[in-house]
Amino acid sequence: MEWPAYLDEYEKLVFRMTTPRVMIDNAGCSNSTRVMIDSARKHGILLEAVQVLTDLNLSIKKAYVSSDGRWFMDVFHVTDLNGNKLTDESVISYIEQSLGTIHFASAKCFDGLTALELTGTDRIGLLSEVFAVLSELQCNVVEAKVWTHNGRIASLIYVKERDSGSPIEDSEKIDTIEARLRNVLKGDNDIRSAKTSVSMAVTHTERRLHQMMFTDRDYERKPIIRTNDNPIVSVLNCLEKGYSVINIHCKDRPKLLFDIVCTMTDMQYVVFHATLNTAGDRAYLEFFIRHTDGSPISSEAEKQRVILCLQAAIERRASEGVRLELCTGDKQGLLADVTRTFRENGLNVTRAEISTTSDNKALNVFYVTDASGNPADSKIIEAVRQKIGLSDLKVKELPLIYHEKPEEREEPTGGVGGTMLLSLGSIVRKNLYNLGLIKSYS
Repeated sequence: MEWPAYLDEYEKLVFRMTTPRVMIDNAGCSNSTRVMIDSARKHGILLEAVQVLTDLNLSIKKAYVSSDGRWFMDVFHVTDLNGNKLTDESVISYIEQSLGTIHFASAKCFDGLTALELTGTDRIGLLSEVFAVLSELQCNVVEAKVWTHNGRIASLIYVKERDSGSPIEDSEKIDTIEARLRNVLKGDNDIRSAKTSVSMAVTHTERRLHQMMFTDRDYERKPIIRTNDNPIVSVLNCLEKGYSVINIHCKDRPKLLFDIVCTMTDMQYVVFHATLNTAGDRAYLEFFIRHTDGSPISSEAEKQRVILCLQAAIERRASEGVRLELCTGDKQGLLADVTRTFRENGLNVTRAEISTTSDNKALNVFYVTDASGNPADSKIIEAVRQKIGLSDLKVKELPLIYHEKPEEREEPTGGVGGTMLLSLGSIVRKNLYNLGLIKSYS
């Protein structure tokens, strides 16, 4: 490596010590790719590492996290959404480069766009009203994500001026947008809790959605629909070691680990040790955490708050509903028209992901239920597809990973990389054993 002339030997040493080291191995495991990172420890670095993997829509099947003193090491077992190992060299190279610079990682670039943040009470047709207002005010929606949970809605929408294609900077227009959207969000009975804001800030969209719903205290509200598959979260204190131990059992899905670690990080907890295991469609997670000041969870009230917040973090992205994918040429008022059709047919949008390609194609995903939150009638879905366009709006099955059989015990398949990573996995377990956190590391 060629060093800049202005760096002295001490600065070179510091750079080497603080730059994460990354190893990716496809030989040591029969059904997943292993990604190992070790680095100097700092608050939030685990979240940054998980964010890189989940932003690539990779599924984390297993994970080991161990933090000893000022150093930490993560081992992730990942696949693509079809349950396959990573074989694309460009993806592997991107992971190596991104994880190797996570100290300096930045969010997806939204330069040239204006960000709208909306929170309020969810209701049928709300999204169609929001998009109708934006269309009327000559705003083009370039990208957006919408989450609903416990009767609340949070949305981050990136827009630009329709005519000029530039960010919205006119203060009077910004005031008008905020006022009109706030009125829509308030509806008839939500006078105080509806919030809108307009900014030019660049942020990680999904982390910001978690923060918005957390600030809106969605975790305190009673679920609209109770299911038999709610996340099970327990919190215990391991006082002799100074940790609080969190155990989670829930349905597995992509980005599960990101959602959990994101919420822990924003609640000012540090993960020192952790394991994630999946079997079929189930996930089992264990975390050993402390506050950023080094103390464990100190009261029963705090413990209950942590349980509610983590359950909410898991549930927000796991909205039930039929997945509809819209792929068509983008045009003025498209989102307003599509979501109005949903509303007129009694469909409620529980989650949405809106994007626009460089060649002006709309790639939009909607999860819809009936008005009561139950599965939508297939006849209504087909009627909506007829109105919007059968070739444009399609019902999509979940990826293969959701239907996998329970994962068989992995056996090493040989290779130097596999042997090394098996050794690193043993080191992680040995650290946990030495701390008295597990009974055996064999």
